[in-house]
Amino acid sequence: MLSRRIMLASALALTGATPALAQTEIQWWHAMTGGNNEVVVKLAEEFNASQKDYKVVPSYKGSYPDTMNAGIAAFRAGNAPHIMQVFEVGTATMMSAKGAVKPVHELMKEAGEKFDPQAYLSAITGYYSTSKGEMLSFPFNSSSTVMWYNKDAFKKAGLNPDQPPKTWPEVFEAAKKLKAAGHATCGFSNAWVTWVNIEQLSAWHNVPIGTKANGLDGFDTELKFNSPLHIRHLEHLVELQKDKTYDYSGRTNTGEGRFTSGECPIMLTSSAFFGNVRANAKFDFANAPMPYYPDVQGAPQNSIIGGASLWVMGGKKPEEYKGVAKFFSFLSDTDRQVRVHQQSGYLPITKAAYQKSKESGFYKDAPYLETPLLELTNKEPTENSRGLRFGNMVQLRDVWAEEIESALAGKKSAKEALDAAVTRGNAMLRQFERTAAR
Repeated sequence: MLSRRIMLASALALTGATPALAQTEIQWWHAMTGGNNEVVVKLAEEFNASQKDYKVVPSYKGSYPDTMNAGIAAFRAGNAPHIMQVFEVGTATMMSAKGAVKPVHELMKEAGEKFDPQAYLSAITGYYSTSKGEMLSFPFNSSSTVMWYNKDAFKKAGLNPDQPPKTWPEVFEAAKKLKAAGHATCGFSNAWVTWVNIEQLSAWHNVPIGTKANGLDGFDTELKFNSPLHIRHLEHLVELQKDKTYDYSGRTNTGEGRFTSGECPIMLTSSAFFGNVRANAKFDFANAPMPYYPDVQGAPQNSIIGGASLWVMGGKKPEEYKGVAKFFSFLSDTDRQVRVHQQSGYLPITKAAYQKSKESGFYKDAPYLETPLLELTNKEPTENSRGLRFGNMVQLRDVWAEEIESALAGKKSAKEALDAAVTRGNAMLRQFERTAAR
């Protein structure tokens, strides 16, 4: 055996050949399907082709909650991926998983990669950063709430399709006209009921969802979304639901098809709905910023993001972390961000990519892709509009939605429903804190 090794070494020396060094594999677990999955796969392929030391291996792990739960379980079992895509409301859960994550600002510094948090859009990074501005995870696919509308339906109802409603009272009036013009079952609606009517409504009007900067400055936060503004808004929805001027479309995005089918001519939902609208709407469409109440001082403020970021899991070797850091630098490249943004509808995560798209005139032909960016950058984020960070957020949203549904069904007043949502939510936050402290 030894003589064989000597002969092999001699042969390599004579030919000038060297054994190929093994690539360091980087496992990337994600929740993207369809066209979004293709974006993930292509990015990994491009990175792998750009250098020889590292190989990023993307793996689909199910829905956002499924992916996060699988990653945390894998960490406890000692076989976590290097990178895990986690939706924005999973941030507090990831932070509380002690030792499970490697903060991105530490990763990039230790790997010696050029990294400037100021290069990224502050409305995006604020969601994933500490109160000191230290980035915990890497922004990846970000979106925000916008108001999609059917331009053909607007024309038929005598509304100007080039001047969509800007305020909530204007939306209510437009919806009544649309209903009278043939949309009998739905003048307007929304997907993601709590994201639109609690989380985004609060940020857009610069009012708190909870104390401690909506939980970003500490877990011991108290929910506050039973304010006069929130109660008034829900009261309007309850009243308009009675004759279908407004019609409820569920807790998630399953009701979005009511817009593309033409049933609901106005739909407030994610800017990431763009791909489905483009593929399925048989009418002329556009979107506009979220409406606001004009009597609320300072409104509109700025919107907050949806989507997900990339978390680096703990317990890996320095060489593996170096590969992850290089991959994040690769993703931050301006031209790459421009291409991903323009092809997928994801928001560009860097200021330079946004500026380049703007200067190229891209938004003249695709204004609907700039709307969420204009919202996010409308004003510098405040304590009320940086984002939110509540534990058990998936379960909290279900409780909040349940109470909203009870008001829409006439079982509770708007105030009773929101008071209950806050009380039940605060109890869940205290439970999360007890669990996280163990």
